[in-house]
Amino acid sequence: MPDLMVMMPAALAMLSVAAVTWALSVAKKDVGIVDSVWGLLFLSGTLAYLWTLPQAGSRATPLLVMVTLWALRLSIHITVRNWGEPEDRRYQAIRARNQPGFHLKSLYLVFGLQAVLAMVIAMPIFASLESGESLNAIDMLGVALWTAGFLFEAVGDWQLTRFRRDSSNRGKVMDMGLWRYTRHPNYFGEAMLWWGFYVIAAGCGGWWTVFSPLLMTFLLLRVSGVALLEKDIGERRPGYREYVARTPAFFPWMPSR
Repeated sequence: MPDLMVMMPAALAMLSVAAVTWALSVAKKDVGIVDSVWGLLFLSGTLAYLWTLPQAGSRATPLLVMVTLWALRLSIHITVRNWGEPEDRRYQAIRARNQPGFHLKSLYLVFGLQAVLAMVIAMPIFASLESGESLNAIDMLGVALWTAGFLFEAVGDWQLTRFRRDSSNRGKVMDMGLWRYTRHPNYFGEAMLWWGFYVIAAGCGGWWTVFSPLLMTFLLLRVSGVALLEKDIGERRPGYREYVARTPAFFPWMPSR
């Protein structure tokens, strides 16, 4: 189990990134920028944790590469996607429910909450970083699972971006590529890569961090992912109900006829 004293700098790094982003959100009047730094919370925590460890284990380098690739890709993708757009309607609803004084309340309702969630979910990474055990076949399985999830998420995001940039697709439903087999390939890929991080941790004694991928999967399915996105999308986008009827929501499978 990670040493609490070693974890303190990681927690402070993640809270600092959240606090700086909150200050920017007040100036921009847009808390949606928190999505852009979600991956950076993990990257900052991982770097701080490695800096504090007396001696990093054999998994330090591959894990740092994996976290960096995931965090930077996700951050760049979300920043480019949201650039010049108004505040996401999810955050507009939160803002409306928490007036007056939302600019202060958002520090803990949005940014503080994200930082705490990131600390909890990052536990498999922290547990693996300090392990002194040699690399083994379970590590290879975890890396393979992470790689499949990363590619699933990245390719899904790329396909959707191309689809949206084509003006002839305005108002249409994306049902090609990976989106033919699951309505949310990016969310499925995100869940898969976190199970990959967990498998690596479990293989070196961090089996107790199973709450991390379970929590991430639950959030993606029931809270901030599938459930929230599809709450009213059928009313806003014609053809989506038919897409729902023939396409699995999360786990990829052949579409129904």
